[in-house]
Amino acid sequence: MTEGPPAVDAEALLHRVMDMISATRSIPLSSSVKLDNKDEVLELLDQAVHRLPTELRDARYLLKEREEFLAKVAREADDILEAARVRAERMVERQEIVREARHTAQRTLEAAQADARRLRHEAEDYCDQKLAGFEIVLERTVKTVRAGREKLRANPASAAEEDLALGGDAEAEVFFDQDSS
Repeated sequence: MTEGPPAVDAEALLHRVMDMISATRSIPLSSSVKLDNKDEVLELLDQAVHRLPTELRDARYLLKEREEFLAKVAREADDILEAARVRAERMVERQEIVREARHTAQRTLEAAQADARRLRHEAEDYCDQKLAGFEIVLERTVKTVRAGREKLRANPASAAEEDLALGGDAEAEVFFDQDSS
């Protein structure tokens, strides 16, 4: 059993055997063929059989590496997709938080404006009530002052007579000068 050069693989050996069989001559008046180089064909088949386990092992190893690589890439893809999903959820959450914050700020602003309007109206009503009460007091005071002045105008002599009766100077006391005291 002689081995061929190491570069020859099992597939190449099998192709050589196929070429040898296809090149054989058929026996006259028969469909059978005569294989002149039977030992060479058997030797090539033996070499191919011995090389198949190595090549199969290499092929299995390559398939295993390929499967591991595909599994690793699939895990990485899953990790990337998960990270993208988490990021998208955060972005949506942030947008929702911002939207909710804006909505809350708008509601707070509207409530503050409504409170300000209400307080302004209440203050205006309070001031109007106080001014109305003050106006009533002032009107009563003005009426009282007018009545007093009218009374003074109607009886200036009687006030002077009262003064004289008390022992004072009627002429000097009739007119009151607020600047002189």
